[in-house]
Amino acid sequence: MPSTPRFRRAIAGCMIALPILACSAVPVAAAAPSCTAAASPACYLQFKPAGAKGIMHYYASRPAGNSRADAAPTRALIAVHGHPRDADKTFDAALLATRRAGRMEDTLVVAPLFQVADADAGKCHTAGVPAARAGDLLWTCESWLDGGVASNDAIGSFDALDALAATLKRQWPSLKTITVAGFSAGGQMVQHYIGFAADPAGVSMRYVVADPGTWLYFHPLRPQPVASGQPADWSLCTAADSGACRFRMTAPAKDCPSVNQWKYGMENLPGHLAGNAPRARRHYAKADIHYLEGALDSSAAKGAFYPILDKSCAAAVQGPYRMQRGLAYAAYDRALLAPDKKRTVTLVPDCAHDVGCVFPSEAARPALFGDN
Repeated sequence: MPSTPRFRRAIAGCMIALPILACSAVPVAAAAPSCTAAASPACYLQFKPAGAKGIMHYYASRPAGNSRADAAPTRALIAVHGHPRDADKTFDAALLATRRAGRMEDTLVVAPLFQVADADAGKCHTAGVPAARAGDLLWTCESWLDGGVASNDAIGSFDALDALAATLKRQWPSLKTITVAGFSAGGQMVQHYIGFAADPAGVSMRYVVADPGTWLYFHPLRPQPVASGQPADWSLCTAADSGACRFRMTAPAKDCPSVNQWKYGMENLPGHLAGNAPRARRHYAKADIHYLEGALDSSAAKGAFYPILDKSCAAAVQGPYRMQRGLAYAAYDRALLAPDKKRTVTLVPDCAHDVGCVFPSEAARPALFGDN
């Protein structure tokens, strides 16, 4: 027999009204799940990017068009999924982070889904949740994360993300800040997107890059660990160190021709992005960017999902594991890209490669919400 508070109140009322007669239990219809609690079909919305033929879906914590001034959000958190394309899980992690931060009243939580055709989804790490629908914009398993053009349309994934941010601003004119946060492959997507992003009018954009497998470098140099001025082993770069890991910017070995190719570097950009290449580095350098890494995402242990980590020569020169690659990139950022920003990596204690651990953590809160 169910024992929810609502059921107990119904039974109690029945017993008061009919003290002598037996009271049969009548099922009480469950309330529709709230979109501020967890992902559900009711929270799965859609929009059509300008100029596109297809539509794109996203989870949202509030329905569009709420005219109540006291309910109008002033900030939005757009959380981008990883390779599994499980936008529901990413949405739930972002919701939990928002609740724990005490920001549900002023924050709209959104999680877009970059769909892959059913016939191709089986080739991805996972098939994706929910499945693609008729009319959806479609990408391949990999193309969405580095700005690729949809396989059934002429719109790129960066343009789609631009369109989502602009749509949210139109739906919610009260928005003052939009934070785009990506985890794992979503972190790769966001980190590549930043330089090419269009800034919607009237809103400040923030970006959070969490646990990406690889990074986009804007220079032909890569950071390598040093100790006492000499080349050192990557093992010095651990979550427990307090400055032992130092880096020197060096030219990678010439036996890896892909090291500076897109998506690892800025050579041979796709045609639809090439025209924005000169702007991309400048835009990235001045953007409001925050880096997160799970402190345990630093080995071949099970929770780090090492088997799916990119181990190509272009990726390996960035470091052996995700956390070390993040520390190295932040050092490059401070040395060459945006020295005035002094960007660092926030290491999230006790978290490996798990968005459900990293995003809701207390350590991630300043990055996600700008809270100090």
